[in-house]
Amino acid sequence: MKEASPSKAYALHLGVIVLLFALSFVLPEYHHGLLARIMVLAVFAMGYNLLFGYVGLLSLGHAMFFSAGLYGAGLAVIHLGWSVPAAFAAGLACGALLALVIGLLALRTSGVAFMIVTMMFAQVFYLVILYLAAWTGGDQGLVVPQSARVLVLGDTSLGLTNPTVRYMSALVLFSIVLLVTLGIVRSRYGRVLVAIRENEERTKMLGYDIFSNKLAAVVVSGTICAASGAAYALLFGYVGSTFASVQYSILPLLWVLLGGAATTLGPLIGTLFMYYVVDVTSGYTSAYLLIVGIALILLVLFFPRGILGTIRQRWLGWLP
Repeated sequence: MKEASPSKAYALHLGVIVLLFALSFVLPEYHHGLLARIMVLAVFAMGYNLLFGYVGLLSLGHAMFFSAGLYGAGLAVIHLGWSVPAAFAAGLACGALLALVIGLLALRTSGVAFMIVTMMFAQVFYLVILYLAAWTGGDQGLVVPQSARVLVLGDTSLGLTNPTVRYMSALVLFSIVLLVTLGIVRSRYGRVLVAIRENEERTKMLGYDIFSNKLAAVVVSGTICAASGAAYALLFGYVGSTFASVQYSILPLLWVLLGGAATTLGPLIGTLFMYYVVDVTSGYTSAYLLIVGIALILLVLFFPRGILGTIRQRWLGWLP
């Protein structure tokens, strides 16, 4: 596979960012709001892709990292009255700390055992949220007050409930994570992660510390997912236990597989595709899940490596 030059790869990604920026001026109100949500959740998928696509670790516990950011930011605003930047930082810290602890424990296993252990930890986290209902809202969740969702920049106050501010905030987060992810996977560290995925024993023989590299990947992946969760709480004003369920650990896996694992733009394409297939089909029939299932089967048959992964394999080998 031919690798793109750094300038070509960054030009492609900057082009995608510019396109998303331009769309904010032409999209109807409904799609404007939907795309903002998709960009935030695509960040969640990018965090998952870093661990699954590049390291080869299948996790069913990433919902707890997303929820750690979600509740870390949401509860900081609701119960402690923190500002938006401080709450976002709290969400990041919660996700990073949780990822560090989970990584230290779960990485003692591998393969299917790693998947099961991460799922068990996620279930424990979910039950803790339900148990602490007085603080977390339990099944019903909590609504972040609109008055608290205000970003103060000097003498300027930006309400995150404003559609334009919300879209641009989602775009800023998406852009930063996209470029950081591209930088990571093209770096020496990123190549070590791919080497671990392809042949862990040979990478170990070359002198690399497998555990430390995997642990760093878990922490970075968890922090990115927490950033998505924190942004979701602050931009859309809701924190709920549903986001900590196993379903929300499976969704990023599905988005990554649809878009193309180990591709930097695959998570965005997969999230975008899945959201719009569900949105369009549900408007025509109550049996929309059947249509979604057929669409996914066709996609797997004709794009076995995901949309972008198959395009890279067959036609554009330089795609990162």
